[in-house]
Amino acid sequence: MDWARRFSGGGVADAAVAVIVALVVGYAIVDPPGPSSAWPAWSAWPVAALVSFPIAFRRHRPWSMLALACAAGVLATVAGAVAAGAIWLSFVPTVLVLYLVAATVPARWSVAGLAGCACFAVAAVLVFYAQVLPGLPPAATPSELPPYWPVEIGAISVFLVTGWAVGTAVRWKRDTTARLVRHLAEAAVADERRRIARELHDVIGHSMSLIAVKATVANHVADARPQEVRAALAVIEQTSRSTLTEIHRVLDLLRSDGDPQQPPLSVPGLADLPELAAHARSAGVEVDLIVRDETELPPAVAVSVYRIVQQALTNVVTHAAPTRCSVTVDIDGREAAIEVVDDGSRHGRPPRARPGGHGLIGMRERVKMYGGTFSAGHRPEGGFRVTARLPYDPSGTKA
Repeated sequence: MDWARRFSGGGVADAAVAVIVALVVGYAIVDPPGPSSAWPAWSAWPVAALVSFPIAFRRHRPWSMLALACAAGVLATVAGAVAAGAIWLSFVPTVLVLYLVAATVPARWSVAGLAGCACFAVAAVLVFYAQVLPGLPPAATPSELPPYWPVEIGAISVFLVTGWAVGTAVRWKRDTTARLVRHLAEAAVADERRRIARELHDVIGHSMSLIAVKATVANHVADARPQEVRAALAVIEQTSRSTLTEIHRVLDLLRSDGDPQQPPLSVPGLADLPELAAHARSAGVEVDLIVRDETELPPAVAVSVYRIVQQALTNVVTHAAPTRCSVTVDIDGREAAIEVVDDGSRHGRPPRARPGGHGLIGMRERVKMYGGTFSAGHRPEGGFRVTARLPYDPSGTKA
């Protein structure tokens, strides 16, 4: 089981590359451009396998495999197991492992690996041409590319530097992409919070207007109609409590206020959900909408429910249409439960990753405001499910 995990995904590709490189190195030893090795012909394949072996395991132990690849290439060169004119092929595995090291560790460490491999490789080539090559029998036929140690050293150096440079560039791109993703996620959260603040501004403005009107009425009829004064005061009390709760949410969860010049947004609610379903149907999604509301929602909760359903349907249209989708909203006076489930694309497209999108970040932030629970993910049987529970008090506060 452990071996199966090691050779899954990229491990299989590395094993295939190791086999190909071993075949190329073995063939170069058997039929070299220069004098053949003094070793038996059959030894070319074990030597090629030993030199190429680190490629297959480079993802699991990059530094160990780099040391092993370089050591194998150096020992094969110094021992005369490789062929003159093709020594650089013995260091191709070192180049491939060095690429992965450079792509996964900081440049200050990978450049040390580059320098070490280059020094050992150059030393091995010089030893081969000074001590091993003079004792080899001349080639049977003249070669178009006679053995020449500066060419070997130059080829090895160019390949090592290229492998290190490409790996370093890949690592830089990955780091830059990761920073950009974090920045976009943070910006999405900030934008969503500012949008929530603008929506709450409308709710709070409406509440304060209602309080002002009721206070004015109560002041004018205080002596003539005391019952109407009590009713007005009850409305003022309930509205002020709800408004104070919204202000606390803004102060606790939003770092900055919205743009004061931003035009006011309309305040949608449960009554607007059928229009959302109609828009989704026009985009190719068969929507079954079920709303069970036993009591009227506070304005802020109704906005959050509407926005969550809106974003969930938007994700269905974007990632799965045409498909079938069910939207269920249950309101029981203490909690608003939302479930949006789609069956996946009917075109058989593979599911696209949605858990990291900005829409899901916004939905999660809305649920967090009420201390509720939120989940989103692919279903085993296909499709995608979004569930949210928003506990609240009938007065509009968190439960």
